[in-house]
Amino acid sequence: MSNTHTHHIVVGVDGSDSSIDALRYAARLGKALKEPLHVVTTWTAPPIDPYLAIEWSPSEFAREALDESIRGAFAGNPPHDLTSEVLLGSAARTLIGLSNSASMLVLGSRGHGGFVGLLLGSVSAACAEHAHCPVLIVHTKKAVDSEPSQSSSGEDLNR
Repeated sequence: MSNTHTHHIVVGVDGSDSSIDALRYAARLGKALKEPLHVVTTWTAPPIDPYLAIEWSPSEFAREALDESIRGAFAGNPPHDLTSEVLLGSAARTLIGLSNSASMLVLGSRGHGGFVGLLLGSVSAACAEHAHCPVLIVHTKKAVDSEPSQSSSGEDLNR
């Protein structure tokens, strides 16, 4: 079995908070492991009225979302070894294909769409099951209630 890994971390982003958190986490990993980041957004052509297609380009929209995700994650100062790419195709299939040459695949647990509240989105679940490299799924921290938690005995659990 040959090793086709090129020692880079692939990060899938879609502009969601979860994917931006995953990008930040991947940057910390990349720095620690001395591996560059390759940030990817995918797009597919939805069925659309031809008259609307004149005004809207899904590939340009994907590029804008990718660029905004990188700006949002790094406040305009991305790692020097970061590369980015917009690819045509389904997110899961494309990321699984890219995992053939990656040392790690990093994803947020939930992207845009799907059913809110599920532990994993369909893309992260498919990648976790079928990727050809280790997969790290980053869960976004949930907002903490403003009132302290108390047990049934009235004991403050936040101390």
